[in-house]
Amino acid sequence: MEFYHLPVLLDECIKMLSIKPDGTYLDGTIGGAGHSSEILKRLGKDGTLLGLDRDEYALESSRKRLDTIETKAKVILVNSNFMYIKKVCSENGIDEADGVLLDLGVSSHQFDEAERGFSYQKDAPLDMRMDRTQPLTAEVVVNEYSESDLYRIIRDYGEEKWASRIASFIINARAERRVSTTLELVEIIKAAIPAAARREGPHPAKRTFQAIRIEVNNELGILRDTIDDAVSVLKTGGRLCIISFHSLEDRIVKTEFQRLVNPCSCPVDFPICVCGKRPVAILTVKKPILPSEREICSNPRARSAKLRVIEKL
Repeated sequence: MEFYHLPVLLDECIKMLSIKPDGTYLDGTIGGAGHSSEILKRLGKDGTLLGLDRDEYALESSRKRLDTIETKAKVILVNSNFMYIKKVCSENGIDEADGVLLDLGVSSHQFDEAERGFSYQKDAPLDMRMDRTQPLTAEVVVNEYSESDLYRIIRDYGEEKWASRIASFIINARAERRVSTTLELVEIIKAAIPAAARREGPHPAKRTFQAIRIEVNNELGILRDTIDDAVSVLKTGGRLCIISFHSLEDRIVKTEFQRLVNPCSCPVDFPICVCGKRPVAILTVKKPILPSEREICSNPRARSAKLRVIEKL
């Protein structure tokens, strides 16, 4: 199956990155190169595109797609997590970048390729790893985490009202036999949620699957730690663009951006700042950029996307 990923907020990202032909741009989640292919088309012979992805198959598919574009720009693709962005830049001789893009969404391909275990609508082994070399899988989380940890993950990462019941039902089910497939887990979740609650809102397994995926891939911890590093590799005037897809991600991005824009820790009643902390960035747009109705109609998965952008001072 060919790797594909519909790039969300593509025109908006290209506009916000304000691409210079001789600039250096980093795509920390290159996926199927949907965003990167448009960046590359705008780069000249002195431009550089560095793309990272922890999914080796996604990276190889990106390479094939970018090879079809006529360009004299330098293209560097690295199989790595964006948490290592500083290290990857250093190893590839990049001192400063004009723009960094992070698309935090799971690709259409990863959702639709049943064997990856991301989807609650297709039967597959409980996997959910973006990096298939790591040992932690969804099957390990479901079968080996304590009830209290399962409850915490489903409550905090899934924002699931029925987290306690779902965790309890998982514990009871795995006491009889190990839960090994996505649809087995779906049936456990359905049994845990009262019928009246299942009849309204999204698919009953959606929030729990999101929660387990976040845990397996340490998505929130990595994001929080990476934002400072991404800003540190930008040159003055360089921009960091982050596309998030759920409230937990967006909350982290918003909070971290605000801290970079206004790091002062002085009490609010102090007449002047005495802590000495100075802003390192400004908000390029004060509110998140949302997909148009037209984009949502053509790609329903874009509905929850939010783009936030800061510019380094």
